[in-house]
Amino acid sequence: MILPDWPAPPNVKSLMTTREGGASGAPWTSFNLGDHVGDAPASVAANRARLREWLPAEPGWLTQVHSARVVELGRDANLKADASFTLEIGQVCAVLTADCLPVLLCDRAGSVVAAAHAGWRGLAGGVLEATVATMQVPPGEILAWMGAAIGPQAFKVGDEVRQAFVNQHPEAATAFAPQPMPGKWLADIYQLARIRLNAAGVGAVYGGGRCTFSEVGSFFSYRRDRVTGRMASLVWLA
Repeated sequence: MILPDWPAPPNVKSLMTTREGGASGAPWTSFNLGDHVGDAPASVAANRARLREWLPAEPGWLTQVHSARVVELGRDANLKADASFTLEIGQVCAVLTADCLPVLLCDRAGSVVAAAHAGWRGLAGGVLEATVATMQVPPGEILAWMGAAIGPQAFKVGDEVRQAFVNQHPEAATAFAPQPMPGKWLADIYQLARIRLNAAGVGAVYGGGRCTFSEVGSFFSYRRDRVTGRMASLVWLA
């Protein structure tokens, strides 16, 4: 488990799982929490049961579709979305990732928490901005923590990805390093997220720096392995 290093209020609890310590066999070895990646259902159930021991309730598992849709746990029945938030004690917001960027958020008063799944499509589509807006507190009162994602030395993208970000925020050009092959870039998804959070008024952004692609023993990576498991990033009010 990774315990986020951010100055969240004492009643805000959060964690990110790693790939270690579970029941799944190869290639999902071993703490896979995704039930949509081909792993044996019994193994996923065992891993989720193990995770549940750390939590006050079953997480609000989303059906993630790389969108900007945000749901309120306990109120929205349709959980086909890429972010969730709650104001209720004991509701657990969760996202699954294996290269995409997980972002956990809370306010300084500890009255609301949220979790967002920010792959490049969702990030460019405004999932972080939408999540900040649904929290219904001043953006300057929000803290954000970025979990492990594919690092800037491994995240290869094409011109269309770079343009999607630069068209909205010209400063995003600094998050892309050109590659020898024309039209190819290395992208810094952490920097892209910071730019968008800052533009939305969120200045207190923590985390970043871990690479799912290169840290083979700690993290699942879809780009590295294709068939692989999923980590969970979770936040709740206690």
